[in-house]
Amino acid sequence: MDLDLIGRHALVCGASQGIGKAAAFELASLGCNITLLARSPDKLAALRPILANAGARETHMLVADLDDRAGLAKAVSDHLEHSGPIQILVNNTGGPASGPLLEAKDEDFLKPYGRHLLASHLLVKLLVPGMKEAGYGRIVNVLSSSVREPIPGLGVSNTIRATMASWAKTLSRELPPGITINSILPGYVDTERLTELSTDMGLRSGKGAKAIKQAWVDATPEGRLGTPSELGSAIAFLCSPAASFVRGIVMPVDGGRLWSI
Repeated sequence: MDLDLIGRHALVCGASQGIGKAAAFELASLGCNITLLARSPDKLAALRPILANAGARETHMLVADLDDRAGLAKAVSDHLEHSGPIQILVNNTGGPASGPLLEAKDEDFLKPYGRHLLASHLLVKLLVPGMKEAGYGRIVNVLSSSVREPIPGLGVSNTIRATMASWAKTLSRELPPGITINSILPGYVDTERLTELSTDMGLRSGKGAKAIKQAWVDATPEGRLGTPSELGSAIAFLCSPAASFVRGIVMPVDGGRLWSI
């Protein structure tokens, strides 16, 4: 199986923690050069030597906020000018706040729509020319298993994630051969984001965070929460030459949570 990414360059969003950090590590272990993008310079700086030890020959960091698309466009454009084209993009960022859909206001939709969809679209348009030049491109979106089966209490997130999946599927029919786009659908993964959600939902319901997390475990046939590294491995596969004929899919990595086929 051809997993060799030596000489390729990946931009990993939300790379300072959780699934983004794990994806950066797995890509580095395949020899990929990595550009880390997040808002936390200290966390990114601490991660660079770890990636170098894992196998990345070059590591870069971009301190940027996906909510600031003008700043994001400048940071990425400048980086491309100085460091060369990028062939792999991992679209990953923290999801919207929890809460019932009927309580959501316009701004509750608009901000995550910009952070997820518009920022991802901007990055694709900036990076695709370099992918075309290389004859190789991989775009992987980290979404949620709620794309197929909405999760109670995550109304805005369910909506935005499904929008991203439709955007990616449409792009899969427009991108040229050799440039693929696919989406990962994590189940309940033991990340900082999941801890925040369990705390918030536990307070809202009065059940407490521990009971919320246990309900998630009980809903997962594997009988546990997933780990970031398990998601990172799936992302790295989709970025590799081995996945060259995988295009436009949504791939659950959920321990069996989903009931649908």
